[in-house]
Amino acid sequence: MKRERRRAWVIGVVAILASVVVFLVPFMFILLTASKTVQDSADLGFTLPKQWVLLQNISTVLKTGDAVVLRAFINSATLTVVSVAIMVVLAAMAGYVLDRRRSRWNTVANLFVLAGLIVPPAVVPTIWVLQSLGLFKTLPGLILIEATFGLSFCILLFRSFVSSIPRELDEAAIVDGASPLRLFFSVILPLLKPVVITVIVVQAVNVFNSFQNPLYFLPGNAGVTVQLTLYNFQSQTLNQWNLLFTDILLITIPPLVMYLIFNRQIVAGMTAGAVKG
Repeated sequence: MKRERRRAWVIGVVAILASVVVFLVPFMFILLTASKTVQDSADLGFTLPKQWVLLQNISTVLKTGDAVVLRAFINSATLTVVSVAIMVVLAAMAGYVLDRRRSRWNTVANLFVLAGLIVPPAVVPTIWVLQSLGLFKTLPGLILIEATFGLSFCILLFRSFVSSIPRELDEAAIVDGASPLRLFFSVILPLLKPVVITVIVVQAVNVFNSFQNPLYFLPGNAGVTVQLTLYNFQSQTLNQWNLLFTDILLITIPPLVMYLIFNRQIVAGMTAGAVKG
């Protein structure tokens, strides 16, 4: 027993140290570089700033390019909120139907869901479809892209969670005269709160941090997102590393805050329904 406890303690210490190295050290490097002047940040060293100018750097970043960073935050917030809302509603309904209503089409639907996770997205055909619909280079088009690409993962989570909800609740609601929509939104959806929070946080961070999709499907400065400001910002400021890392710091804070607040709910939503009793 003592040997097992000692081994568990050693593993725990190693895990904590690995977490510090992987997560905290890069974040501290970003924070220190963002707090330096242009001259101090040029060597990209892991050292304390000779002069702390973090607030001045934040002000400069927010004012650069006619406040392009502020516009990017608004665009990214709109993109994230709308696309995640679509994913939550559609994936919850699809997961419920796939679990509750067994038919010969379930196998086909499951294949499409798995294909959405395995098959990489085709950029050129997707651009052609968006152009045909008149949605290329538009924020609504990118919202549909983000919602579609994340839908398969969300459906798997919701279906797993729905399988842990007793079917007797459905039968009782139907006996009381509830319609299918009322059954789902009034009985089932409130019980999906843990996995809803998980999907919101995970997909919100994924969409907010997306770089490839806005680069391909929303080119131009009119619909710039926060991740694209890193690329544009570096070229416009001629590698002023303190301002670039300040931009990175501003982009990192919202996802980090979400993970810190909803950490327990994320774990509960990912593990709930994994074991069906």
